Amino acid sequence: MSPGKPVFITFEGGEGAGKTTQILHVAAFLTDRGQSCILTREPGGTDLGRKIRALLLDPAHVAMDARTELLLYMADRAEHLARVVRPALAAGRVVLCDRFFDATVVYQGAARGLSMEWAETLHELVFPGVRPDLTLLLDLPPEVGLARARRQMEKGGRAAREGRFENEELGFHRRVREGYLELARRRPERFRVIDAGRGEAEVKADLLRAVAGFLGIPPPGGEAP
Repeated sequence: MSPGKPVFITFEGGEGAGKTTQILHVAAFLTDRGQSCILTREPGGTDLGRKIRALLLDPAHVAMDARTELLLYMADRAEHLARVVRPALAAGRVVLCDRFFDATVVYQGAARGLSMEWAETLHELVFPGVRPDLTLLLDLPPEVGLARARRQMEKGGRAAREGRFENEELGFHRRVREGYLELARRRPERFRVIDAGRGEAEVKADLLRAVAGFLGIPPPGGEAP
C-alpha cells in the first residue's frame, strides 16, 4: 500500500469486544508505515452525531421503537459520510471506523427483528454503493463481552449514560452475534473474523496480520504478508 491510497476499514463486534482499544493499535501500525489515518465512529462521529448518539444510547430510552432507532442511525450515518468519511477518502486517507452499517443490519435488522435484508436494502437506497473495503469482526460469546463491558462501566471506563444496549437481555446479544457471523459467511471477501475472547496482545497480532495481508504490506516482524 502506498501512502495516499484511500481505504475504508470498519471494526465490528458486540459489546465488550475491544474495538475501541484495537482500533488504536491498527492506527499506530499504519501511521508507522507512512499512512495518514483518521479514527471515527458510529454513532457520534460528528457534532450532530454526538447528539444523536446521546439519544440512542441513553438507558432512559429503553422503549424506543425499532424503526425510530434504525432511522436515527441512518441520520447519523448521512452526516458522518458527508462530513467525515467521504472527505477523508477523497484526501487519500485511511478511515478506521468503530462500527458502520453492518452494525445497523445486525442490531436493528437481526436483533430487533426488522430483518437483515430490509436493513441492507434501506442502506443501499440511501447510500448506494457505500461499503467498507475491509471489515474486521471481533467475535466473542456475548456472555464474555457483556461481563467485560459491565466491569468497564463499574470502573468508569464506559459511561453508564451510554449503557442502553448493555442493559438488553442476553438473547438480544446472541442474535447480534449470530447476525454478524451470518454477514461474515455471506461476505467472506470483505470480512475477517478475529477471535476476541483472548488477550489484547493476541487479538492485536491477528488484527495487524489481517490488515497487512489485505493491504499487501509487511506485518509486524517484517515477514511477507
